[in-house]
Amino acid sequence: MQIENFRAMNSQMVLVAEGEASQVRFGLAAAQEFMEAGEKRFTRFSEYSELARLNRSAGSWFAASADLFDVVREAQAHFHRTHGLFDPSILPDLQNAGYVHSMDEIRRIGSAPRPARPFQKFASGFESVELNENTRSIRLPEGLQIDLGGIAKGWIAERAARLLSRYTSSCAVNAGGDMFLIGRPPGKDCWEVGLEDPRDPQTDISVLLLQEGAVATSSVVKRAWKQGQLSRHHLIDPRTGEPANTLWLSVTVLAAHAVTAESFAKAFLIADENEARQLGRQNPELTVLAVDKAGNLISLVQARESSYVHD
Repeated sequence: MQIENFRAMNSQMVLVAEGEASQVRFGLAAAQEFMEAGEKRFTRFSEYSELARLNRSAGSWFAASADLFDVVREAQAHFHRTHGLFDPSILPDLQNAGYVHSMDEIRRIGSAPRPARPFQKFASGFESVELNENTRSIRLPEGLQIDLGGIAKGWIAERAARLLSRYTSSCAVNAGGDMFLIGRPPGKDCWEVGLEDPRDPQTDISVLLLQEGAVATSSVVKRAWKQGQLSRHHLIDPRTGEPANTLWLSVTVLAAHAVTAESFAKAFLIADENEARQLGRQNPELTVLAVDKAGNLISLVQARESSYVHD
């Protein structure tokens, strides 16, 4: 297996591939280039990104690239599938919580700015975003601002893996916890993926035995910072506009596609017990694992054909 590591999207990227050496090297380079280009397109930390230009166009139709249109369409579908628990329109609330710089920059500075405004729910939310398939155009309601960070990262990871697979017999892409796996490692019938203990990143709480598909983990401890005396994290509850008060330290979702795994990992992490049960009943094809505050690993949803955990 050849392995490539690099930094992008404020996360560590890991590409793993098996195959003929020269072809694998070409595929790894192509996948890395694709991921770095995707970061430039979808980041909210550059005024020159396509996402930033979309946000500035709120109230008017915006002619989007095929990639941006696809990610916003996926975001809209998963907003509805999660009953609004996954909601990209929380960008102003993220900024109000101090997430105004990249996570790498916040870690360097050691703190985040104080809140600039109280929570304000716009009359028109993400459900009012309009898409025109014929012209590939998007119209955000006036005043609405969106953050595609997590779902874009999952989308990029899967697309990069599929690109890499053209040059390899098997491969995996890990984009800071959003993974997509294709084929099988040589000599094995599954991928073995360590499930990180959210209390101790150097320790695995379990090992996932995975077939081809996606796995994503959301955590309230990975992207966390101080805002004055307040402890903050990036998982915003769209109902309150504040970092979510969760039952779990982390939630991991196994799914057929990375955007699904990513959006449902956030939704299950934010959900209360009743909401989690409802999401589980409506999406039995998922496997959902949660780590509680005592470090216990709990299965919230078990897909019938899923084999996954060894302690």
